[in-house]
Amino acid sequence: MRGLRKLALLAICLLVASALAAPAMASGTKFEPVKIGAFFALSGPAAVIGAPTKLVAIMVADKINKEGGIQGRPIELVLADTEGEPTKAVMAFKKFVSVDKVAGVIGPTRTGTGMAVKKQVEAAKMPTVMTVGGDPVIMEGKLGKMDLGTARYVFKAPQRSSVAVAKVLGYLKAHGLTKIGLLSASDGFGRDGAVWVKKLAPKYGLSIVGSEQFNPKDVDMKTQLTALAAKKPAVIICWTIGPAAAIVSKNHHALGLKMPLFQCHGVPGPSYLKLAGAAAEGDLMPATKLMVYKGLPDSDPQKKVIAEFVRLYTDVYKYDKRYPINTHSGYAWDAVYLLANAMKKVGTNPDKVRAELEKTKNYVGVSGVYNLSPQDHNGLGEDSMVILQVKGGQFVTAK
Repeated sequence: MRGLRKLALLAICLLVASALAAPAMASGTKFEPVKIGAFFALSGPAAVIGAPTKLVAIMVADKINKEGGIQGRPIELVLADTEGEPTKAVMAFKKFVSVDKVAGVIGPTRTGTGMAVKKQVEAAKMPTVMTVGGDPVIMEGKLGKMDLGTARYVFKAPQRSSVAVAKVLGYLKAHGLTKIGLLSASDGFGRDGAVWVKKLAPKYGLSIVGSEQFNPKDVDMKTQLTALAAKKPAVIICWTIGPAAAIVSKNHHALGLKMPLFQCHGVPGPSYLKLAGAAAEGDLMPATKLMVYKGLPDSDPQKKVIAEFVRLYTDVYKYDKRYPINTHSGYAWDAVYLLANAMKKVGTNPDKVRAELEKTKNYVGVSGVYNLSPQDHNGLGEDSMVILQVKGGQFVTAK
């Protein structure tokens, strides 16, 4: 009898434990992972940026999981390749929402793919922290003839193009370089940069004496550079990313042009130095502090964060053996942390996550100190950037 009573009591205990566990599992607390979609250009022209961005996303997700995850739940990244193509990006995002049931998204890599999925992000009410450079993804209303729609659920980790442009123009004004020759790619990122240069230049007392475009897949831009040189600019600003930037530098050098070449904030990295070679000597560009963090004063709050990022990237995960650190390297770190920090406070309800992201204050990231608001879904200013110059085949802080 005693044995039967013990068995009955054990059975009751198991039933109670099962009943208590079921709601916890159903509600997703401490049992189910928090799925985050992560899509980047893992192939195609922008893979040099997208592939290492994916690795950083994996690295930081591992770091957060070792620190306890999100309210005790581990992060599970759902990865996808956009190939840098808008249609592929839309398909990947739709799968995140309808099939994978993610709680948030980071990526993509290019401004064009970001704009392609923007409507889907808003329709799905999916908190998304993009890793693209262009401003339109977080802008609302109209930009010229373009209807930008809404951006309530779209945020982005890299500096706005407008911030990078302002950093460049401030440097030009301080150095008396008042006449600009503008060369930009015809893709979304290039057009965005050109818009901001044209819009902000007059505010700095600068003028644009000539403007030319090229296809980012072009292999020679001498024609455009020659046309700009005929306008006698004091400086040439080029707005593009990837191999095209190095081609412009080589063409600039081959033509014997003496006015300095200013590249954009998407360029700084070892691949630019390798592709452009000796032609890059003297080239200028804005960048995140990551590129020169060792020279930062110890009082800079980013220095310790960047040092930890570099330690993990190079010493622990050894990603640098395949993808040396560049100005893009920290974007996924900041994107994942921004999303995870919000979820740690309010859970995974999309409306609550969106609202909490807008409340982000003084988050010290690799790319800057973030202070977001309902009006600013990026939260970085000019103080998050430095101006670099290529000297002796290396990046140094420009004087």
